[in-house]
Amino acid sequence: MNYDKAKKYFDKFLKDNYDITDEKINRKLEHTYNVVENAKYLCKHLKLDKINTELAMIIALLHDIGRFDQAKIMKTFREDITSFDHATLGVKILFEKGEISNYVDNELYYPIIEKAIGNHSKYILDETGMTDTEILHCKIIRDADKVDSFRVKTVGNIYSIANVTVEDVEKSKVTEKVYNTFMNHKTILSKDRQTGLDIWVSYIAFIFGLEFKESYELIKENDYLNKLFNRFKYKVDNSTMDELKKCAFEYLENKLNQ
Repeated sequence: MNYDKAKKYFDKFLKDNYDITDEKINRKLEHTYNVVENAKYLCKHLKLDKINTELAMIIALLHDIGRFDQAKIMKTFREDITSFDHATLGVKILFEKGEISNYVDNELYYPIIEKAIGNHSKYILDETGMTDTEILHCKIIRDADKVDSFRVKTVGNIYSIANVTVEDVEKSKVTEKVYNTFMNHKTILSKDRQTGLDIWVSYIAFIFGLEFKESYELIKENDYLNKLFNRFKYKVDNSTMDELKKCAFEYLENKLNQ
C-alpha cells in the first residue's frame, strides 16, 4: 500500500483526461486532497495501523473520481437534476475499466475500496454482508467527505455548488418536510428539496450523518455551523433558520459530550 505512488498516478490521470484549469474540476481536486487529510486525521485519532491509514487515504484520493466526468459532461454536481451517480461511475472507472490496478497492487483490498467508494454518498450506509474492515472504511470516507463538504459550502460559489443563486436561497422558505426532517436530526433526501433554501439546509443537515466524535470536533474547531448559517441573509424565513441553527448546535454539543 503506497499512497504517494497512487497520488502520482492520480495526478497524471487527471492531467491526461481533464482540463484542470476548469473551475469545477479544480474545486473538486481541492476537495479531494482535503478529504485525504480528513481521512488521515481520523485514522490517527482512531489509532489505525499504517496499512489501514494508507488504504483510507487512497480511498479518499479516489472517492470522487466519477465527479470529474460529471463536471466535464454534465457541467453540474447536482445529481437530483441529472440522474448522474458519481459514486457508481467511480466504481465503474476503477473496477470495470481496470484503473484500480494503477493505484493498488494487492487485489485483497479491492472489495474494501469498491464498497467504500460505492457507498460514500449513499443516504444510509447498508452494512449488510460487509466485513468489519469494510464498514470501518465506509464510515471513514463518508465522514471525511462530509466534513470537507462543510468547508466547501463556506467558501464556494453557491451557483457552482448547487445550481441556485444567492437570491434563490435568501428569498425562499424551508418547506415543511425538510424542516421536520432536520428537526428530527436526519439528513435530507435530494428529492425532498423544493426550494433554494431547502437545498442549503440539506447541506447543513450533513451534521446528522457523521459517525465519529472526531468528525464533530473538526466541525466545531472550524466553526463550520456558524459559517454556514451566517453565510446568507434569510429575508423570508429567518425565524425558521434560527430554529434550525439552535437545533444543530444542540445536536453538535450533545455529540461532543457523549
